[in-house]
Amino acid sequence: MWKAIESLKEKKSDISLSAGNTGALLVISRLLLNTIDGISKPALAALWPNQKNMNVVLDLGANVECNEKNLTDFACMGSALFKSLFVNENPKLALLNIGLEENKGNDVLKKTFSILKENQTNNFEFEGYIEGNHIMDGDIDVIVTDGFTGNIALKTAEGTANFITKNFKNSLNKISLLFSYYSLKKFKDKLDPRKYNGAIFLGLQSPVVKSHGSTDSVGFAHSINVCNKIVHANLIEKIESNLITVDPK
Repeated sequence: MWKAIESLKEKKSDISLSAGNTGALLVISRLLLNTIDGISKPALAALWPNQKNMNVVLDLGANVECNEKNLTDFACMGSALFKSLFVNENPKLALLNIGLEENKGNDVLKKTFSILKENQTNNFEFEGYIEGNHIMDGDIDVIVTDGFTGNIALKTAEGTANFITKNFKNSLNKISLLFSYYSLKKFKDKLDPRKYNGAIFLGLQSPVVKSHGSTDSVGFAHSINVCNKIVHANLIEKIESNLITVDPK
């Protein structure tokens, strides 16, 4: 991992992909690579399946504590990532919160809400707040939160998906499995974690992608495809050109 990140620092590589230890990869990346000018905390972003396609969620564990500047940076970075991976149009963005009303949430969320509302950019359309039970509806493309909340949401979603698939399969007999084969296959494909393999460490001057260590060749191929899209879309340049200036008090 050290050699891989070092090659980025020396401009011998365009992007790095690793299936090694996540903590070690993040530490090495922070040690060897500078952050993008104006960004103080990089974030870990990932793709989540939803009813319509996929959305980008960040931060998923790199930063337990965040201020309004960090969350605003995450919004700019996550939106640039979404446009790089999918369609080159403004994604809909929301802050993960315990309610939809403007007076809900802690002070950091309220300040971030005001900043994003007052600083609409050519990078995203700010839609306000979103609650956890609507993450997968598909109405929001980029969901922003701190690393503590994001990691809990991610692990809860993964556990729920595993619970549903295991218990659903156990509840069916051979005859019902035969008649429901194509529907079950479609359902399984939708929740296949290999299709969403590859978390992206955003905010550094070179992109770093983390694959699940337990994935197979299909999952790793999806990570390589993510890397290819990031490089060809000039993600770093997109982030640099769309940052919002924030002075946290």
